[in-house]
Amino acid sequence: MVKQIALSKRYDHRYLEEKWYKCWEDGGYFVARTNSNRESFSIVIPPPNITGSLHMGHALNNTLQDILTRFK
Repeated sequence: MVKQIALSKRYDHRYLEEKWYKCWEDGGYFVARTNSNRESFSIVIPPPNITGSLHMGHALNNTLQDILTRFK
């Protein structure tokens, strides 16, 4: 039989945000490294955010990124 646990009706994001933000800071993920031996790259059009309703611009954005990455 599966054990059931009670879930809160509201998600408390503070604990996880603090945990992961500290992990990212400790890992140096917010620091640019200019002496890397890897080839540099850039993102032409950043990924869409979730602040609004989907529109034709999202389709264009995704299509352009797909074309650029497939046919570089």
